[in-house]
Amino acid sequence: MWCRFFITVALCFGFFSQAQQCPRISTPVDGAVDVPVDTEVRWPQVEGIFGYVVSLGTTPGGGEIINRRSSGTKNFYVPEVGLPENTKIYVTIRLFVLGQPVRVCEIEEFTTINVNTPPECTTLAYPLDKATQANVNRPISWNYAPTATGYRISIGTTSGGTDLVNDLDVGNVLQYKPPTELPLDQEFFVRVTPYNENGDAGTCQEESFITGIPTFNCDAVPNPATGTVYSLKPEISFPDQIGFCVGENSKPVQSEDTAQGFRWFKLNDDGTETLLSQTREVNLQSLGRYRFEAYNSAVFLGNTVECAQVNEFTVIPSGPAEINTIKVSREADGLTIITEISGPGSYEFALDDENGPFQDSNTFTRVPLGEHTVYVREKNGCGIVSRIVERQLSAKDFPQFFTPNGDGIHDFWQFSPPPDVEASIERIRIYDRYGNFLAQIDPKRIGWDGLFNGRPLPASDYWFKATSFGQQEIYGHFTLKR
Repeated sequence: MWCRFFITVALCFGFFSQAQQCPRISTPVDGAVDVPVDTEVRWPQVEGIFGYVVSLGTTPGGGEIINRRSSGTKNFYVPEVGLPENTKIYVTIRLFVLGQPVRVCEIEEFTTINVNTPPECTTLAYPLDKATQANVNRPISWNYAPTATGYRISIGTTSGGTDLVNDLDVGNVLQYKPPTELPLDQEFFVRVTPYNENGDAGTCQEESFITGIPTFNCDAVPNPATGTVYSLKPEISFPDQIGFCVGENSKPVQSEDTAQGFRWFKLNDDGTETLLSQTREVNLQSLGRYRFEAYNSAVFLGNTVECAQVNEFTVIPSGPAEINTIKVSREADGLTIITEISGPGSYEFALDDENGPFQDSNTFTRVPLGEHTVYVREKNGCGIVSRIVERQLSAKDFPQFFTPNGDGIHDFWQFSPPPDVEASIERIRIYDRYGNFLAQIDPKRIGWDGLFNGRPLPASDYWFKATSFGQQEIYGHFTLKR
């Protein structure tokens, strides 16, 4: 009976451990060279996880190219705008497991090929060429042109025209939203030209689309009472990023905006959309990209017209920060406090007040002497942690005895910070029972060995005076045992 139970537990534990074992990238393999800039980064599927988070950088562990981007449960990631040429790329994969800390896998690397030719032309992804009823609330987007490092776009109301946008360099992005909304029920002509350091794609094909009807200007609705116009579109303040907190099985989200209607969509990897909710609230079940719409309605020529505001957002893995260390140094104008943290989310920092104000920097300068508390808040609502920078110490925080007999145990007397206190002691002076000065200890070194002028002192009680960076003075005594 016990044997069967042990075998079952062992097998389950083994499966659970293996299910969350970090994968190694299979395409391209670690150390590969001459990798195409449009390569697909792929790794073996891992069972029992909620999703993968991928970072691609030009430094080990960095995210200069892609910073902690979710690939959902898909075991591959294709950089939307490709990779830089002739560059060593570092890959970091994180496994997101519900109810557990995010597991960071071993960093791997590969080097991309040196590109020496211009890119080829691209095509519109939305609206498609010759499309009708194009949604004016959505940006114009196009497909990635391999090896391109940027794009120029022209938009006109006639074929070959550039009266709206004339060969505008939009950089290395795959979409563009005109500064003013395109009129409805009108044809527009678009030309997108990819380029890189070797030149551009030349004369690319012009494409066109027709915007939707009826022709109703949501931004200029007449007010008969005043003779003025107003916008029927709701104002929205929805964030661009939401954290899926560690330990959550789902993420309830609610809009606080004022509007007549709402819609929430999941943006799928294949370009399709899934409608999730048509109320103010939605329950998100996975990482990835989403779109939020808030709209007001009006009746125009017998038709109901929606005037919408749209915001695309990303759900990323997140969780409370872990405070690793707090470094305190005393400067001429006060204390400098640097808080070093780790964690899967985006964080901000406050000093002495958990309600803020918060700042993005982890460094506080010109801090008055005294006791302080650092607060670290996850920006997406996944929690706040704190630590006392320098609480009021007492003699009980210092060792009560030491035994300098050379056995390797308690051979030195030194301040050892309690778990909730940083090493904020600036200096320690030691005296005998008559007040004679014997030694000064640097808290960063090994400590006092019980010697004075090279001679061992007798077993007895000795006194100390410790001074913190905040100029707090602590007095106490301890015993030297022989």
